[in-house]
Amino acid sequence: MMPERNAFAMGGALLSRFLARSRTAFGTTASRSPASETRCPDAMPAWRAIFELRRPIPRRIRLLSAWLGFGAFLLVWSIASHYFALKGDGILFPSPARVIGAAADYAGYGPRTEQRIAAARESAALAGATLHQSEAEIRAAARADLGTLWLDVKSSFLRVTVAFLLAAALGIPAGILMGSFRIFESLLQPLTEFIRYVPVPALVPVLMLFFGIGETSKVMLIFAGTFFQLALMVAGEIRRVPIDLLQVCATLGGTRLEAIRRVLLPAALPGIFDTLRICNGWAWTWVIVAEIVAADSGLGFRIVKYQRFLQTDKIFLYLIVLGLIGLLLDYFFRQVNRTFFHWTDTTKR
Repeated sequence: MMPERNAFAMGGALLSRFLARSRTAFGTTASRSPASETRCPDAMPAWRAIFELRRPIPRRIRLLSAWLGFGAFLLVWSIASHYFALKGDGILFPSPARVIGAAADYAGYGPRTEQRIAAARESAALAGATLHQSEAEIRAAARADLGTLWLDVKSSFLRVTVAFLLAAALGIPAGILMGSFRIFESLLQPLTEFIRYVPVPALVPVLMLFFGIGETSKVMLIFAGTFFQLALMVAGEIRRVPIDLLQVCATLGGTRLEAIRRVLLPAALPGIFDTLRICNGWAWTWVIVAEIVAADSGLGFRIVKYQRFLQTDKIFLYLIVLGLIGLLLDYFFRQVNRTFFHWTDTTKR
């Protein structure tokens, strides 16, 4: 019995050793070294876990980090404006308080409005007469600038939206063709890459010759700055679809059209929609250039006008409005993406 027990013991030891080596080879071993235990994110302190690569963090920490980022930006802005003020160039770089005051003027209660009211009272007192304009009239005249701001936002929004929809309507099909067929990639991609590197502001004289100085030239300038990048990025999203899916479709008897409609598009749509979000941001960067050309309204037109009169506080206010529009549009695209493509997580790209 003893030799048999020894044989079974030796066989069991060899079998356990073989299984241990197999688990180690395939990475399924349950045992961890002390060093690996210290590197495990679950065993880390909370303050170290938030710095792990691509590790999710609580929503409260995300919101706090976002507010800290804006707070740091305001702090740097305040220090820079104070430095310019010490140099005697405070008008060139306004402080956050001055920009807030400019925003209050649009509501009729800012420092410029109060100065106008005080000056009117002083002139009326010196002349021994009543005010030519009441305080309410002066505040109402100041609020007229708010209507101008709304008109500028509406004009810029319409130009960007029309140009962006046109670029999407043409760029998405072009990108699908370039990403799906090598012949279209060879035919269209070199030309698209060539035009993409031409600076968009350099196209202003050409577009003015072709389309005049009306709205068409402004829309086409934004279109030119968006279309070519959009087409190339859509083609890249199509190429990211695994070739195995196309092979399975062909094995099941699917045609080329069915492969595009039922395989490529559903797999690439989340990435394409995220590409639209990015390109919409680029379209808003080109609206400033577009509105410099013979415009009478728009955020870019108004910024250039304020620059001529050194009204830098209003320039910064308009820049903040542009940033807020961008944040709202980005949030809109992300929410739509989560709604329609909830089965994928494009926010981690």
